[in-house]
Order: sequence, then structure tokens, then C-alpha cells
Amino acid sequence: MGLSPRTGSLESLREHNLLRVIDVLLAQGTASRAEIARQTGLSRTTVSSLVTELIARGLVTEREPSDERDAAGAGRPPVLLALDRSAGAAIGIDVGHSHLRVAVADLSHAILAQAERALDVDQSAGDGFAAAVELVDEVLAAAGVPHDRVVNVGMGVPGPIRHLTGSVGSSSILPGWVDVRVGEEMERRLGLPVVVENDANLGALGEARFGAGRGVQEIVYLKVSTGIGAGIVIGGRIHHGAGGTAGEIGHLLVNEDGHVCRCGNRGCLETVAAAPSLLEQLSRTHGTDLDIEDVIGLARGGDPGCRRVIADAGQHIGRAVAMLCNLLNPARIIVGGDLSAAGDLLLDPLRGALRRYAIPTAAEDAVVTTGLLGEQAEVRGAIALAIGEADRPLVQATGGLAAGGS
Repeated sequence: MGLSPRTGSLESLREHNLLRVIDVLLAQGTASRAEIARQTGLSRTTVSSLVTELIARGLVTEREPSDERDAAGAGRPPVLLALDRSAGAAIGIDVGHSHLRVAVADLSHAILAQAERALDVDQSAGDGFAAAVELVDEVLAAAGVPHDRVVNVGMGVPGPIRHLTGSVGSSSILPGWVDVRVGEEMERRLGLPVVVENDANLGALGEARFGAGRGVQEIVYLKVSTGIGAGIVIGGRIHHGAGGTAGEIGHLLVNEDGHVCRCGNRGCLETVAAAPSLLEQLSRTHGTDLDIEDVIGLARGGDPGCRRVIADAGQHIGRAVAMLCNLLNPARIIVGGDLSAAGDLLLDPLRGALRRYAIPTAAEDAVVTTGLLGEQAEVRGAIALAIGEADRPLVQATGGLAAGGS
């Protein structure tokens, strides 16, 4: 016999509230009952009842504060809640211009295993997918996580993702991936749900959750490597724009008479400030065997040519960032990618250009710093993306929410 409309409505409301509690823990990793009540608007009594049910179902566990930040404040520190790591796992995949990095994490965002390999920029998307599947199998085996315990996969690629189709845009630095529907193909190969995002957006998400942007609501993450992209976080959420191409700062015009860019336009920021441009500028005086790590090392050692091209890149990037600051007024500019290893050799000229070309109040509000996660930013962001959108996959993997409420 079916439930009455009134009973069904109450059960539906309870299931909705259970998902709200799970969403808080998916987003933050840990939270106290009081924090959950504040963020959801539910009463503490309701939250306590919901948490008790989730603990009984094996989805949530209690733990004591593990560091000074967790235990901060007077009196006895609150008991923290986290999703039970045995309830599932998430995978992060970071596809770069020349690398492929895969990690598996439990639902508290702790990485259990990680692997990476070189990726040839000229490889086809199919070869990249095959390599990613191999690394997924490798990290799952290393972590001892069964395939059926994975509730979601987050994947980043170096190019804009068209929201309507899920395909990679034409300005990707991986030409063999253009127009490929990455999520659909990876889901077919892995047999798992896959969420795809631009790599700079994932770097922004990683730094916002675990790195230099933690606790800041408005940030811009700059990935300065083979290409230049920006991940924009507004109100604590990634800003995608109408179609998914927000943040393509590398294609802002800096010189109308400059070199032709891979996007087809002339004089884009990437043509003067991305790693290949710096190497080309140095080729006459330093030869063609340098990579960007060599350039940074020589610059730190005092090489005037290397210091100059890095400083010039910082100035060009700073002018572009000034435009973003005038428009978006971010509180923090986080610089990641290969060139971020240059530190203040890059950041000091960037800060100078920002102060010169942004309106004073916007420049004053923006703190410019390097990221804290380094090359881990994108894969950590991919894991955060997978976990953040895993509420319903998690519920399905653990038998559904309605079972305990009937």
C-alpha cells in the first residue's frame, strides 16, 4: 500500500535535508553540527537527528579536531563530522600539455594513491584516454579501492569546455582533443560518472579549497605554463560564463602588431608571456635546448637575459590582470603553473603593472601570491569537483536514502 501524500511529502523533505547535510560535508570535508546548522538554515535539533541517521547508515563518521585550526576557540572544541571514507572514493584526472596525473581520494579529500606519466602533445585524444584508464586502474590497485566504490570522477583538460556539448574548444593547447566530448568518452571507457572542467578552473578550485585561496570568496587563479588561463571564483563558486569559456585571459590582446596566436588572432597575451614565447625569445642567445625550468634556474643565478624575459612576462600578465581587477575586483590573485616557480622574479613586475594599470581601489584589494599546491592544484581541484558533485552518486552507491526512512 502506498504512502499517503502527507507521509510521502515528509519523507521527501527529510531526504532533501539529508542531501543538504551531505552537500556541506562534500564541499568542506569536515564540519561541526553547529556549522552545518548555520550553512543549511536547519535547526540544531534537526541537524542532530539527520546526522544520527547518516552515521547509522555508514555515510558519516565523527572525529576529534586534528589541528589548531580545527580546535581554535575557547572551551571544548566541537566534534567534527566527515563522510565515512569507506562510503566511497573519488578520482581526479589532470590532463596537461605534457603530463597526465591521476589520483584517488577518500571522501574526506585525503589522497590515497597517485600516479603520473608524460603525455605527448601530439598524441590523439584516444591515446590520452587509454593512458588515463591505465593510470586509473593503477591508482585504484595501489590504494586497494574496488572499482565499484568510486562514486565520481573529476577530469581537467587544458582548454575551454563548451557547456552545451561538453566538447573541448578550439583554443586548446592539445590540438588532437578539439571538439572531443571528453566526459562522454571517459564515462564509456571507465563505466563511471565523469565531470569535466577546464584545468585552470580546477586549479582555482584546488587553491580555493586547500591552498592560497582558502576562506576567500573572490579569487583569480592564473595558470602560466605552455598556455595562460584563468580560473575565476566569485562568491566561492567557479564562474564559467554563458558557454563555459570565461577566464581565457591568455587571449586578451596586448599587441595589435604582435605574433599570430594559436587561436588565430594576433598579439594575444600568450604570444609574449607563455613559456614557449620565453624560450623563443632566448633561443638566439641561449640556444634551443633550454626548458622553462632551466630559464628559471638561470634567472635565479643572475642571468640577465632570463631575468629580463621573466620580468617582461610579469609586466604583460600584470596589465591583463589589471583589466580583470577593474572588472571583477578579486581579493586574491593566485599564480600557478610552471612559471610560478620564478616567484618574485615574476610576481614583482606583475604587481607593479597591476598597481599602474588598475584603478587604485581594485589594485589595493588584490593580494598577489603564488599558489600553495604547486603542480597538485589541478588534480586536487579535480578531486574536489568529483566529490562536490557526488551527493546523488554517493547515495545510489550506498543503497539510497529512502530505505531508512520508510
